[in-house]
Amino acid sequence: MTDQVVDTGGARVPAPTATEDEFLGRTRELKELRADIERAGLDTIAGRKAPRARVLLIAGRPGSGRTALAAELVRQVAADYPDGVLRARLTEPDGTAVPVERTARELLTALRLPTPAGAAEDDLTHALRTALAGRRMLLLLDDAPGADHVDALLPDNSDCLAVAVSGGPLTGISDVRPCTLGGLDTKSGVELLARYTGSVRVTVDPRSAEALAEVCQGQPAALTLAGGWLAAHPQVTVSDLAKRLHADPEDVTALARVFRFVHGDLPAQTARTLRLLSLAPAGLVDPHTASALAGCSVDTARAALDELVRLGMLRPLLTSLPQYEVPGCLHPLLRGLAETQERAGELQLARARMLERTVRLLQSCRAITETDNPQAREKLQGLHRELRFPTPRAAADWLRIRRPALLAAARAAVADGELDTLARRLMSQLVKAMAAHFGTQAAAPDLYGIHRLVLDVAERRHLPREQAAALLNLADLDAQTGRTKDALVRYRSALTAGRSANDPYATGRAMESVGGAYQELGDYDRAADWFGRALAERLARDERAEAARLYGRIAGAHTYAGRYGEALRAWRAAVSGHRKNGDVAAQARALSELARVQEYAGRPAESLRTCQEAVEWARRAEDTRLQAALQLRLADTLERLGDSTAASLHRSAAERMLGEEPLGQDSSPEQGDNACEIRSGSGED
Repeated sequence: MTDQVVDTGGARVPAPTATEDEFLGRTRELKELRADIERAGLDTIAGRKAPRARVLLIAGRPGSGRTALAAELVRQVAADYPDGVLRARLTEPDGTAVPVERTARELLTALRLPTPAGAAEDDLTHALRTALAGRRMLLLLDDAPGADHVDALLPDNSDCLAVAVSGGPLTGISDVRPCTLGGLDTKSGVELLARYTGSVRVTVDPRSAEALAEVCQGQPAALTLAGGWLAAHPQVTVSDLAKRLHADPEDVTALARVFRFVHGDLPAQTARTLRLLSLAPAGLVDPHTASALAGCSVDTARAALDELVRLGMLRPLLTSLPQYEVPGCLHPLLRGLAETQERAGELQLARARMLERTVRLLQSCRAITETDNPQAREKLQGLHRELRFPTPRAAADWLRIRRPALLAAARAAVADGELDTLARRLMSQLVKAMAAHFGTQAAAPDLYGIHRLVLDVAERRHLPREQAAALLNLADLDAQTGRTKDALVRYRSALTAGRSANDPYATGRAMESVGGAYQELGDYDRAADWFGRALAERLARDERAEAARLYGRIAGAHTYAGRYGEALRAWRAAVSGHRKNGDVAAQARALSELARVQEYAGRPAESLRTCQEAVEWARRAEDTRLQAALQLRLADTLERLGDSTAASLHRSAAERMLGEEPLGQDSSPEQGDNACEIRSGSGED
């Protein structure tokens, strides 16, 4: 069985590896939950087939072990769901609900299904339900903020099962089977302590161990912290810790009491590092993040993280790089301490250090792919050794593993509103690194979100040039995914922003793209008009190569409209322009299209001569595929003229050029679709 795991709050998390011996207590709860799976639903009792997946709800306070119980239940019943397990976290560590659109996108990605960039929430949830309709799968939806988020992701398939973890009821979803958690029983609580302290310290004083479990109210998170602290202090008895915690007079939760005690006992630098981890994007920490936040060396940060793992304050993730997760139940406690014990200016400085470090890592991540670029190599050598990647593969692995944290960092930086310069640099480098390692097509869904963030900052800061760039990028992605009308609106907005910024590139690019959108919509008159406006801009700036290309786009619009005379004039202008520019390959392609239109216009003899001329120029350009395509076109024309013998010769020539390779009828004429050019808001490399 494939166990597919996605954490939509940021981290890809490992599939659970716990065995039955490692999971403690909750025997009654597990038995009831398994019985609920087998129990007939209300629809079944009424004689109807259940329309949707059954929902089991595990409710409890953060730190109560609700996620661990859900994971154990999933482990026990996973064999009954042969199509796999999907996991998603529906709440960010800071308590913010994860948008349903992002969750659905991540789950579809885990199923290796397409997730078009910019697709709406309804489209993605529909695609997810469709994907699960014919499968028998198990969904674990952790930290559900409410019924709406769970309901949107439920499969319309009674063969699937959803296990939801939440702090309260999921009112509004029919036939939910709830299981509300309290603390562990005393025996299980003591056993959990013994895992950290060793059995001897518990055996010699069992009453104190039971008292400590009671002080922790059986909360697994509190017991984990207490056990971790005892393990780090072998000279302290279990009784001593129980007395210290019991003496705390304040009316706080058991978890908060133990956490405050453990935090207060840490060395000052480690305690400060821990507090600042509340700023880690998506609750994901690596040595560089901790180093930048705390303003210490990477080695010092590594030592602090190792100590915090031993104390149960951090959870290591099973990745090829050192990465840790701040437990969700500790995040509000850390944030509270940071806000009370750190000055606001220090917190902002820590955020700035973290963003600056991330920018430099992204620069290094991209630069290592540009081995042929002397400037990139020089910049790479100028970076500190800790910031350099040994190989492009290592850089790509880092980018893949840290992707959720990097995207969360960009979102948080933009939401902050006071670090816009760093936010812009971060997004610029993130776009470039993703494009370099993953390609713009594969990274398109992430890039779409980044460009929307760039647009937010550009609009907030009144930066029309960056606004135009973001709008162009978003429109390109809209156009690629078939949302042509949406793309047209954004191209027009980009034109307005480009004019406001007096940016000739953005203005010309937007005009041409507006034309391309109209052409895609079948409005060829407007397409030709907008291509003509873009042409006038290029001619005014004496950009001859671009002007020659635009003549081809105008010709294409006229061809689609059936105005062959105007199309022929435009193609001749394109041929002349490419000839003057010395672009032999482009001249051959333009002649090829000119021959095509001549044939459409009922001039086969002219088409034959033009096509023969195009073959000669393609030969000079050493474009074998174009030569072969032109030979096929010559063959077709000759057959229509009744010369089947000559046609056969040209077809054989094409086959010799390309061997067994499948042949098309043409090779990318001048009239192309709108190019997707990823531009960042910042010009920094």
